[in-house]
Formats: sequence, C-alpha cells, structure tokens
Amino acid sequence: MFSPFYFSRNFRNNFRIIMKYASNYSTQQNQRKLKEKIGFIGDGNMAKAICFSMVKQNIVDFSQIYVSSPYKANLNIWEQKGAHISTRNADVAKEADVIFLCVKPHFLQAALDDITEVDKRAHEVRNKLFISILAGYTVKDLEVFLRPFENCRIIRVMPNTPVLIGEGCTVYCPGEKATKTDIDLVRIMMESTGLCFEVEERFIDPIAAVCASGPAYVYLFIEALSDGGVRMGLHREMATKLAAQTVLGASKMVMSTEKHMGTLKDEVCSAGGTTIAGIHALEKGGVRGSVMNAVEAATKRAKELRKIEEGSEK
Repeated sequence: MFSPFYFSRNFRNNFRIIMKYASNYSTQQNQRKLKEKIGFIGDGNMAKAICFSMVKQNIVDFSQIYVSSPYKANLNIWEQKGAHISTRNADVAKEADVIFLCVKPHFLQAALDDITEVDKRAHEVRNKLFISILAGYTVKDLEVFLRPFENCRIIRVMPNTPVLIGEGCTVYCPGEKATKTDIDLVRIMMESTGLCFEVEERFIDPIAAVCASGPAYVYLFIEALSDGGVRMGLHREMATKLAAQTVLGASKMVMSTEKHMGTLKDEVCSAGGTTIAGIHALEKGGVRGSVMNAVEAATKRAKELRKIEEGSEK
C-alpha cells in the first residue's frame, strides 16, 4: 500500500512548486550547448528518444554521439544522422565522456564484460559519468558493476518515452561519487527532453509506475475514448484526434491552472447533465480503482524484477 504522503495536500503543493521550478530552470538552462561527447551502450527506443530529443533541442549535435549495438543493421539510422557507431561497447566507453546504459537489465553484465573481458580495455575507461536508465538496478548495484572502471560515477535516471517529443518526465538519483558538475550535466540534458527533477531513490519505483508506465495507461484510455466515439457513429480518424486532443488539453489545464483534478472535473459536470452521467458510468466500472491498482501492480513488479535479477546473480 502507498503512504498517505502521496495523496496529502502538502505533497500536492510541493509537487506544484517542483513543476514550477523545473519549468523555469529548464527555460534558463536549455540554452547551453554541451561540449561533452555522449555515448549510448544500447540503441533501443529510449536511447533514440533521449538522443534525438537532445539534438532537436540543440543541446548536442550527432557528431558528438557514440552508440554501440551488437547488430550492425540497428545502427544504420544512427550512422545516417552522423553519429559514430560501433558493434563494440568498448569503443563507446573509451571515446565518450558521458555514457548512457540503455541495454536490457539482464544484458548489463554482458555489456560491461564486453569491455573488461572481451576487449580487455577497462583500463582505458576512467573518469567517466555513467547514466543508467535500467529498471530494477539500484545506484549501489550499479556502482558494483562499474568497479573495474577507475574514478567512474553513476547517476540513475528514470525517463519516459515522451522525451522523444520534448514532453518527457524524468527523475534522477545520483550515486555517492557523482559531482555537482555531473548532476548539473544530467539535469541540463534531461530538461531538454521535458520535466526533470531529483528524487530520493526510494521513490523511483512508484514514480516509474506513474510516469514510465503511465503513457501506456493513457494510450489505453485514448483508444477507449476513441472506441466510444466510433461506437456512437464517429469515423475512427476523427474520434482518435478528438480523444487525443482532449487528453492533451485536460493535461494542460491541470498543469497551468494548478487546480485540484476534482475541482476541474466538477467545473465540467453540470447538474443532471451528460458529463456527470458519463462519470457515473466510469465510477461503476471502477476506473479510478483500476488505475490505482495499475500503479500499485507496476511498482510491485519493479521490486519483483529486482529480486529476480539478484537471484540470477547468485
């Protein structure tokens, strides 16, 4: 069960302050063009989302990007855009100043073994900042993995897929060795992709259940809203655009007005009207409890996966 802290008035007020601060800080800091070389070990969707968004926001150029994948075909899109590519993780680890770990969690050891054992180039990887987007691994876990690399630091981040369009939501937790310069660098990079702020690591799992998994819940709701429109006679294309724009507009109302969601809901519901009839139907279907259950299930699953990973390493 979640602590009442999540639902308290103080938490809501503090969250509003954080969002205001993050928005103002982002506006000020995103003007900085980074000089560092940025590496990605792993070429998946999240790596692309983070990198392409930073390039779009003029934080970095593709000429500063180094990326590795075991499959050469996967790197074609990166090469076409001007990034440096390799099928050897050691090349990225040696050349880049900042290295995003973007592999699947169960491939992390193999990815690092590729540097320390296969290429035997651990001695060439020193004074680097590693940024992990891996679910399940704690900062302490990651620091153990990085022991072969001299004076390397780790910051754990949890982004979501809307970082691709600059509307992401990212939280981060620095390791003990991370410097203020490291933290500022991560903040600047991730604020170029949307909202970003530092949290205690104990909050990362529930935040991931809301933010990282949340887009899937919202897509499901948009699809259901569109399906409802189609059932009532709307064409699919129109129903989908209307549903998506409605969710977008409602989200902006929450962010810009700072009103409680219940207040905004009440402002739409007139006495005996159509909206309250729809709300009644949603409540009978248990939509509110279902969403809360989804967040709880995702949080618990993150903890289960961590135990699975720990068990596989013994």
